[in-house]
Amino acid sequence: MMIKKPEILSPAGDFEKLRYAIAYGADAVYLAGRRFGMRAATGNFDDGELRQAISYAHARGVKCYITVNIVPSNADLQQLPGYLELLQDAGADALIVADVGVVAMAKRYAPKVPLHISTQTSILNYEAANFWAELGAERIVLARELSLPEIAEIREKAPKALQIEAFVHGAMCISYSGRCLISQYMTGRDANRGACAQPCRWKYSLMEEKRPGEYFPVEEDGRGTYLYNSKDMCMIEHIPELVRAGIDSFKIEGRAKTAYYAAGITSAYRRAVEAYMQNPEGFILAEDIRAEIGKVSHRNYYTGFYFGAEECGQFYEDSHYIRDWEVTGLWDSCDAQGNAVFRLKNRFFSGDTLELIQPGQAPYRFVVTEMTDDEGNLLSVAHHPEMRVHLKLPFEAAPYAILRKETGESIDK
Repeated sequence: MMIKKPEILSPAGDFEKLRYAIAYGADAVYLAGRRFGMRAATGNFDDGELRQAISYAHARGVKCYITVNIVPSNADLQQLPGYLELLQDAGADALIVADVGVVAMAKRYAPKVPLHISTQTSILNYEAANFWAELGAERIVLARELSLPEIAEIREKAPKALQIEAFVHGAMCISYSGRCLISQYMTGRDANRGACAQPCRWKYSLMEEKRPGEYFPVEEDGRGTYLYNSKDMCMIEHIPELVRAGIDSFKIEGRAKTAYYAAGITSAYRRAVEAYMQNPEGFILAEDIRAEIGKVSHRNYYTGFYFGAEECGQFYEDSHYIRDWEVTGLWDSCDAQGNAVFRLKNRFFSGDTLELIQPGQAPYRFVVTEMTDDEGNLLSVAHHPEMRVHLKLPFEAAPYAILRKETGESIDK
């Protein structure tokens, strides 16, 4: 049986993240304009940048999906026709939509652009899938609360032409597919319009109304007080199961995260999928690929709902990110003899052990034996932000190469 190669769909919260996601192997990217998207806190793209981003992606054979997936009010609808027309004219490969009113308007004002139905609609069954297919959807983005057998049944009972996209990596939400009111209730920031304050990550205490200012800890079995804090999903070890369930597109969460995150996670899934396609029956995840997903900032990993809800998805002790590695430099130039220049992001010393990551390749670890500045002066430490650091490598480093070092730190969100 011929196996269909799944699409790697990566987050692009701004132009830098888009470039790194594409360089490290994304088949498609998803992004938003400054309006109507569910990640208002990211840089996003103004109207001119949207055109540039789509053109940049297309020139490299990569598709560009635009999120128009807020739950809009009447006032939001006034600017929507012109925005939809802009996206069609710019050549968007799909619109990711959640509201039936937006679906209707997209058909009217951007009829040439395929529709992808957002995870915000909580598609949990094959009847919902068929409903959206009948309305003309090209793709559905499944709710994250589904198991692999449930997805396989949806694939079996939905039209074959209907594409199935599912999240395989990234942050999870305590609410059904992100439809949460806690942020709006507590801060006035509406999660359903892209402005979530993430109160699920906060630490909570109990206060008795007649004792203002006295806080009592809320604990569950002594493990802590972060009652709503979810672990991160990671399915890097389960590529065969995802493919067998009929998932066409592997979606990576993280538009609000860094370009380094977009590069590292995209690279890991790209390499894992390529290894699977070369040997589906004997697929074994390479150890360096497994390690890669631990070298970007993340919370404790688990497999979401894919294997049922038995594994606890909440982490009660704290809301820290695990950040054991940090970026030290980004590629600036390198010649065929390995004379490389990197722009400094975090300081490092002569004698430090660094790792170099490049698109499509395993990490290369080395010890810094000699480095200089632009004037050729030897450096014992590189510590001026954005300074150009010259290093000698045994090969030519590719554009978008990244230097990193191990730190062993954890940080609050």
